Amino acid sequence: MTGERVVAVVVTPSIARAAPPGVDPADFLMAVAEDAYEIAAGLDHVSPVLVTSVPGMEEIVWPGTPVVEIPDLSGEALVRAAFEALPYGGQAVLLSGDAPDLPPLLIGKLFRALGRAKVALCPAADGGAVAIAAHLPYPDWAAAGFDDHDPVKALRAAAPGPRTVATGPGWHRLRAPGDLARLDPGLEGWDSTRALLSV
Repeated sequence: MTGERVVAVVVTPSIARAAPPGVDPADFLMAVAEDAYEIAAGLDHVSPVLVTSVPGMEEIVWPGTPVVEIPDLSGEALVRAAFEALPYGGQAVLLSGDAPDLPPLLIGKLFRALGRAKVALCPAADGGAVAIAAHLPYPDWAAAGFDDHDPVKALRAAAPGPRTVATGPGWHRLRAPGDLARLDPGLEGWDSTRALLSV
């Protein structure tokens, strides 16, 4: 499918590391991933996809949503494998599965940035990226991972031109139990994570 806009939620076992004491890590991973998927599935004019190395994730997606299995990777290898697993042409945003409360508007800003750039990032608080957007196929020069300390700097250093890499507003991820304090009860969404943490 050419010209498609895709949001692929990337779910890896590392999400479970942010589970707080007393919460089952597997349940936490499932709740956070489901909320991240709901962000993608709720967007207009976008095809949601789940890209995962965690078994059994089919149960969190709507019927008809592609679930693409990849090996358990990290860094640039994870990002490249996720982009390459997408059976589409056009534009895609990889959304880290540990951002259950990301405002959908920030994904829209990444797609808008692709109007002038080849790759666009939503930086993560404390380093790394929440989301990485690109024209497909993913450029060979674009070497960045979700957890690289400064993926924007790395991409700009490798880019063939100064306007090739764009950034949108930043957000946060849940990478450790202390990150749960970043969740804003006043924000809509993240219902599954909210329900799990309120038990």
